[in-house]
Amino acid sequence: MAAHLFAAIDVGSFELEMGIYESTSRNELREIDHLRHVISLGRDTYHTGKISYHLVDEMCQVLEEFAQVMKSYQVEDYRAYATSAMREAKNSQIILEQIRVRTGIQVQVISNSEQRFLGYKAIAMKEAEFQKIIQKGTAIADVSFGSLQISLFDKDSLVSTQNIQQGILRLRENLSGVWSDRQTVLGIFEDMLDNELYAFKKMYLKDRDIKNLICIGESILYLARDEVAGKRVDRISAADFQKFYEKLIQMPVDQIEDRFGVNQEYAHLLIPAAIIYKQILEMTGAEMLWVPGIRMCDGIAADYAEKQKYLKFTHNFDDDILSASRNMAKRYRCNTSHGQKIENYALQIFDAMKKFHGLGTRERLLLRIASILHDCGKFISLRDSSACAYNIIMATEIIGLSHREREIIANVVRFNHSPFLYYGELQGKGSGLDQNAYLTVAKLTAILRVANSLDRSHKQKLKDVKAVLKENQLILQVNTLEDLALEKGYLKKSGSFFEEVFSVEPLIRQRKQI
Repeated sequence: MAAHLFAAIDVGSFELEMGIYESTSRNELREIDHLRHVISLGRDTYHTGKISYHLVDEMCQVLEEFAQVMKSYQVEDYRAYATSAMREAKNSQIILEQIRVRTGIQVQVISNSEQRFLGYKAIAMKEAEFQKIIQKGTAIADVSFGSLQISLFDKDSLVSTQNIQQGILRLRENLSGVWSDRQTVLGIFEDMLDNELYAFKKMYLKDRDIKNLICIGESILYLARDEVAGKRVDRISAADFQKFYEKLIQMPVDQIEDRFGVNQEYAHLLIPAAIIYKQILEMTGAEMLWVPGIRMCDGIAADYAEKQKYLKFTHNFDDDILSASRNMAKRYRCNTSHGQKIENYALQIFDAMKKFHGLGTRERLLLRIASILHDCGKFISLRDSSACAYNIIMATEIIGLSHREREIIANVVRFNHSPFLYYGELQGKGSGLDQNAYLTVAKLTAILRVANSLDRSHKQKLKDVKAVLKENQLILQVNTLEDLALEKGYLKKSGSFFEEVFSVEPLIRQRKQI
């Protein structure tokens, strides 16, 4: 296979990075160059809500240099992603346009869940070690400059992930006024983190035995170095990390600069970074830290290479998204048996209707998630469950999904029971969905409504369901001795919207034999 060159650019809260990667075979991805420039975009955003002109000018100059490097390497393609500093800046759209005009680089702002998923994919590139570690209770601590993400694994499955807005830079900037008194600051840092982590521990760590902590983030690459040789180590016991931490907090800033090879500004951030990792380590009770040594650019490159079929993972990331969704459904007391049936029926209909809906595998995944979560709103209110379900889904991060995808799922779940809003009506309610996303909502809603009709009693009457498309009819062949008057009645009601969307009539054909 010929070599493919690709560039990954990370417009982060504290630095700009670019990696040049070469893919030479289906399962090989190699970084051949790496550029990095420290620029504190997050300081402006977290203080004023906007990124100042002088930082925009500096950023454009650096990105223009990145563009020249890409040209010299003759890269085939690139991806440039911006995270929390740009995501939270009120003037982000103006800045993105300036970058495009001045450098030719198109920067895409990604959601927090997409950002963390890229880090997760970068870890999975180290497949042998990753698969071995997650067989036991494992947590991933992804500590960035803007926030931290804690993800939990149980027996090879991702069960939960939560974002806490106490990143390294944000934490330090919140206390910049008292930074001169280090002992005071350390105590305040720990108190602030304890307050956030206590809620996480109470909600998500009950009865979980965490053995391993996977640590990722730019700062851990500097912290995880051998005391003598200055080389990075990838495994650290909890006891050794505690000893290292106690030494670090006593070091003057100039000694931190020399010890870790960073400038003064970065040196000030390493202590809050170490505090965060220490607090997470103590909260989880993990015995060992694994530092895979990955960066955001590695995740961007891995994601691109996988989508281009240059790289193939043995780990199934869709299963992680579904596992996290099922755990979310469990948290909101959804009927598991009913949800499994609805998911199965919805997929049967989706697959039978391929030539009519024109959707792909990603939309099929969104339908599965909507099926799993379609009753979550009842946890809040039986009377207004649709609106509550919408709010729950929009307020809950599902790792690997963009904000747009989460909004599609939330609307499908909402319109499963409530009246469907047409495009103009939806825009009038403040929706950010474009026409393509709206049509996806309409198609998935039509499918979910029909699927839900087939188990309206929540008694799983139908033993087997097979969806067969015949001209302008969708025949739902069912095998049961039960009375299906309720299901047929609801199908007639939900089927009218299905006909409106697809010009296909759904019908139940019952075989009274087992």
